[in-house]
Amino acid sequence: MWEYTDKVKEHFLNPRNVGEIENPDGVAEVGSIACGDALKLTFKLDENKRIKDAKFKTFGCASAIASSSALTEIIKGMTLEEAMKVTNQNIADYLGGLPEEKMHCSVLGQQALEQAIANCKGAPQKEPGAEIICECFGITDREIERAVKENHLTTIEEVTNYTKAGGGCTNCHEKIQGIIDRIYTGGTQEAPKEPKPKLSNIQKIRMIEETIEREIRPSLKQDGGNIDLIDVIGNRVIVATRGACATCQASQLTLKGFVEYKLRELVSPDLVVEEEPS
Repeated sequence: MWEYTDKVKEHFLNPRNVGEIENPDGVAEVGSIACGDALKLTFKLDENKRIKDAKFKTFGCASAIASSSALTEIIKGMTLEEAMKVTNQNIADYLGGLPEEKMHCSVLGQQALEQAIANCKGAPQKEPGAEIICECFGITDREIERAVKENHLTTIEEVTNYTKAGGGCTNCHEKIQGIIDRIYTGGTQEAPKEPKPKLSNIQKIRMIEETIEREIRPSLKQDGGNIDLIDVIGNRVIVATRGACATCQASQLTLKGFVEYKLRELVSPDLVVEEEPS
């Protein structure tokens, strides 16, 4: 039996935003009932092009329902550009975590969101040239590649947990392993690196400052926001959001999904970003 957090149970027993929006600006249907999980997502924009309302209909397990409910709560108030940054890990984190075997439910939510945004923009919802790898669940090579890269998956079992690919007849296991091998050894992505050497506190602060200035601040300024480094206490990075970021409903998502991600990637995987108490 899987261990579910209280928040997963709450969103399963009392899901938010169930239903379907009439005349939606964005709509997507992903998965299939035959495969065990299906999700329909609809959303409506307000006059400022922010997501005013979002609703879902889900056929699936407790994790699928909870993930869909969480997704609709996360994206309300966001612009389409902000919503595009929402990842399956953000959905799982919002719920306090999901069992590894149920991470595919959060991936389903991310896929639905991206397709609904594509629908809103009038763009193609499916990547051209994608090849079906898992016939049982209709999972393409592009979907597997993305899950492997974004979640650092290294085994067939992990790919199945995140995408359901390979969870049926197992005939596609060899192809899945081939994709994993190609990503990590074929030049499309480096294999997981050895742990970086331990940094002195001065080195760590300098690298954090450089990363914020070079990688983070320019992106935030594009949306009218900014960020200041306040203090570094051990592995805790205390920052203050400025401009549009200070009032944005997605500020916590930006801090964790973008700022913390970049600092962990480029400085140290142990860093935790916190906002300065108001």
